[in-house]
Amino acid sequence: MRSSWTWRFRLRAAAAMTTMLILGPSAAEPLRVAALYPRDGRRDLQSADFALYKGAGVLWCQRPDGVPQKAAAAWLIADPSIVVLNAHNFRTRKLEVTRSVSDCYFQIAGRNYDFLADSLHLGTGAEARSLHITDDWAILRLAQPADVMPQPLPELPDLPSGEVALPVTLVSPAGHENYRGPSSLEHCTIHRIDPPSEDAIRRVRHDCNDGYGGSGSGLFDEAGRLIAMQSASSVMNAKHAFDPEFHYGSALIFEGELLTALRKEAGRTRPR
Repeated sequence: MRSSWTWRFRLRAAAAMTTMLILGPSAAEPLRVAALYPRDGRRDLQSADFALYKGAGVLWCQRPDGVPQKAAAAWLIADPSIVVLNAHNFRTRKLEVTRSVSDCYFQIAGRNYDFLADSLHLGTGAEARSLHITDDWAILRLAQPADVMPQPLPELPDLPSGEVALPVTLVSPAGHENYRGPSSLEHCTIHRIDPPSEDAIRRVRHDCNDGYGGSGSGLFDEAGRLIAMQSASSVMNAKHAFDPEFHYGSALIFEGELLTALRKEAGRTRPR
């Protein structure tokens, strides 16, 4: 009898110790929730922000069960029927098809717009075997022009490659999974601009809070110019300060083949 009681006592003690290790000194104490970045300066986008950062929209795509869900940020640029977004919304890193254009639509200013299913223009070249940060872009045409002013065709300031300290505003119309609001805006900094690579485009490394769902977010300079589009983070949602070799967000500059393709699309006749 005593041995059975002793065994039960030890089992309960071990369980209590395990709870202490998991929950801390007192299970009654409230859990401390740490910011995923040392400082979270994000706030919801307001109506004035949408007026300032024109063309900010959201890509919605169907889940396997057919229910639409928010997929990423997307931008109306240069023309009311041209949408720019990340290629990884439709392709894996190895360029395998993940979803079709017909499974998605573009939402802006409270209205939904279908895409022309055959209009997908990927940033990857014909001989490409994988997707990179700098060719992670795609252009789509809407079946009908949106009744919204687009973002102007990007005109870049002089951006030298190398170590920089460039103040930017990350505009995320689709928000992030690690942020409660439906959209977000944050003032942050680009710390490095890499040399040109795929598509003659450079990657920028920044310290903006780029949690999941922020793909396609726009980086604007202090003059309000759209200079880059978010692609991915090296350590998504990790609790680390900016480190150019370990923890940073990656965006691609609106230059090279992307800017050339945008100019070409803007010069075409709109769909009727």
